[in-house]
Amino acid sequence: MDALGSGWDTQRSRLRRSLRRVDVVFFLLCTLVGLDTIGSVAAKGPEGLTWMIVLAVVFFLPYGMLVAELGTTFPVEGGPYVWTKLAFGRAVAGVNQVLYWLTNPVWVGGSLTIIAVTTFKTFFVDLGQTGTYIAGLVFIWAGVLAVATSLRVGKWIPTAGALARVVLLGFFAISVIIYGFQHGVQPFGDMSPTYTGFIALVPFVIFNYVGFELPTAATEEMADPQKTVPFAILRSGVASVLLYGGPILGILLVVPAGRLSGLSGFIDACKTVLTVYGGEISADGTVTLTGSGQLFGTICAAGLIVGLLTSGVSWAIGAHRAQAVACADGAGPRWLGEISAKRGTPVRVNVLSGILASITMILALNLTGGSAEKYFAAGLGLTISMTFVTYVVTFPSLLVLRKKMPDVERPFRVPGGWGTATVVTLLPTILVAFTVATLIWPGLGVGWFGTGGDPDDSLPASFAGDRLSYTLSQLVPLAGAILIGMVFISLGREKSELRDDRVGAPQ
Repeated sequence: MDALGSGWDTQRSRLRRSLRRVDVVFFLLCTLVGLDTIGSVAAKGPEGLTWMIVLAVVFFLPYGMLVAELGTTFPVEGGPYVWTKLAFGRAVAGVNQVLYWLTNPVWVGGSLTIIAVTTFKTFFVDLGQTGTYIAGLVFIWAGVLAVATSLRVGKWIPTAGALARVVLLGFFAISVIIYGFQHGVQPFGDMSPTYTGFIALVPFVIFNYVGFELPTAATEEMADPQKTVPFAILRSGVASVLLYGGPILGILLVVPAGRLSGLSGFIDACKTVLTVYGGEISADGTVTLTGSGQLFGTICAAGLIVGLLTSGVSWAIGAHRAQAVACADGAGPRWLGEISAKRGTPVRVNVLSGILASITMILALNLTGGSAEKYFAAGLGLTISMTFVTYVVTFPSLLVLRKKMPDVERPFRVPGGWGTATVVTLLPTILVAFTVATLIWPGLGVGWFGTGGDPDDSLPASFAGDRLSYTLSQLVPLAGAILIGMVFISLGREKSELRDDRVGAPQ
């Protein structure tokens, strides 16, 4: 069975099998262990660790099994686009894929860039307004060049990113232990779960846990994908939970709660613990690094920026390929579906993404009046909501395709029959749908049915008292992305000469 139309045949011939099993494990580690949300989870206090554990069971585990079955059953380039197309047709899959793709330039031009620039300012030198724009553009286009290179070379970038995470987070954990022996640690606080804490934390915790599907977008460039995908999901999943939990625990132990923020929580924690190698903390909480502390601070800052850059690159490798597949398949402009004969990568999609990320950064800096925290909150919220809207459509593909194509061989099958498959599908689908609702309307459910609390307290601190601006920052771009997806479908229909007469390809 070939799930894609004839428009993909020419592009398929330009791919090269470059991904080994170990490459996919490192790719997923780089994808899953994002450094931009650690501060956001830690800023909510010890309750964040409780919800990390709960969501690891009720979201991360079923989500991993869902992707493992779909990825091994349909080992076709394009991954989530292909599953959604087979389940719901090309039009739905095409619009869904545009949202999935656009998430990447919004994320890179939004929260990743602002954290990278903030880290640079904190550990190196203040850039000023002009310098901020220049540094942001350098960060964005360095990622574009990395994604555009051949996968044989480009795969080493996520590998380097994964190793940088292990070294950075491992060194941070060791430094926290030393700091604790020298200065003591803070009282840990209450880990009891609450509804208010849940709706505040669920977007960031679940966003930490997504990305399993990205390597499946390069399935035809993978050696033995039907064995590689489940192997990589299991190992990277366990490692990512540990790599998240340790740093968040460390931040809670050393940084006073009043000083934690989503943007700078991890940065502040790094500076604090590095004083054990040289430096001091003043009475007002200002940290000054000296000697070896300053040297290690510089190295950690560079590692953090590399980690952020490689996060964007790893997501782009998957999302850009899936978008190119969709366009070549007739779900978008045909010229965007071109795979470079020389590099084997979707260079046109890469460049367009870089342009969109640059526009995102410039617009965000201007619309937020240069407020880094406001820019970060709006950008990260939009990234998560756009991504999760696509999951609401893609995740049910598991059940639909089991019913629609029961005879297709499933090398990995969610154990337990239809009952387990239903639970594995519904749990992550309901959770991502609920997350989208809480991102668009923070505080959803707070104060309902006679319960206490003010829903406005759930707004990001940088949008306090300004719910309208925050809501518009989420809804307007989301509506625009859906409109772009519909335009892509229209252009694909007008210019495509595809004839899906192959077995199993939906009309």
